[in-house]
Amino acid sequence: MNNRSIERECAVSGFVLRLIALHLPMASHRKTFRGFLLLAASLASSAACAQTAPVDVDVELVLAVDASRSMEPFEQKIQRDGYIAALRHRQVIDAILEGVHGRVAITYVEWAGSSMQRVIVPWTLVDSAESAERLAVALDQPIPSTQSRTSISGAIDFGATLFDNNGFRSSRHVIDVSGDGANNHGRPVIEARAEAIAKGVTINGLPLMTQSDFYSDWVVSDLDTYYGNCVIGGRGAFMVPVNSWEQFPEAVRRKLVQELADKPDGIEHAEWSPQEKLPVIFAQTKKDYDCLSGEKVWQRRMQDWESR
Repeated sequence: MNNRSIERECAVSGFVLRLIALHLPMASHRKTFRGFLLLAASLASSAACAQTAPVDVDVELVLAVDASRSMEPFEQKIQRDGYIAALRHRQVIDAILEGVHGRVAITYVEWAGSSMQRVIVPWTLVDSAESAERLAVALDQPIPSTQSRTSISGAIDFGATLFDNNGFRSSRHVIDVSGDGANNHGRPVIEARAEAIAKGVTINGLPLMTQSDFYSDWVVSDLDTYYGNCVIGGRGAFMVPVNSWEQFPEAVRRKLVQELADKPDGIEHAEWSPQEKLPVIFAQTKKDYDCLSGEKVWQRRMQDWESR
């Protein structure tokens, strides 16, 4: 039962018991029973509502995964399988168990256009290899159909709302955005990023520079630089660029270990180059970088299409 259901039940049960008590005839031999019902109503409400107290965890992590039309079904399957494998990996489990509380909360979301976000797995407490396995099993389900457009801003906006009243409490709220294109729908991504950071949210990235030739005209050529300048941000924000799908499982595992363990001193600080293998790159900016490049590519392609 979720927290809202518990709150609703405790409120209703308390109200019903009080209603019965207050409408009992005031005969002297029933005064004691009326008092008992009022006490029971108070205790029932207190006990039930106490269950809504948030659980302390080391991090609340939103895995926001690209499900736009540029992601082929086999690519989406590679993404899911990569996260499933990572959740079963000993390094990831150890990173969870070695935290202050030894537990984390994770939810898995897929996104596309500005109004298309779907929660594949709701908030789940992971505090053991067994609970990590249950989360992996929950992820291992058929891949839904893809949707049009790419709204990183929509994914960030949606992800930032998921920390509210989710039943958990931590000092770290993280949205992990993975995708193969720049923002081309919804509001500018830097606006969404700024609002999320202002709420104390960290945004990490997994830019997928794996586009097929079919979609090459629709993407920015320097997606890793785009993520570094326009997407990631907040305390300790970083990204792990992926240049081929063969790298994806390792990239996911490495990224999760860093996010769950929160140990920036133990990872590599590197400027990305094609020769580097899965460097971890911390938030950085370049002067005059155009964070509307994705929108401009889309507009240009639409104009080209309409002129034919």
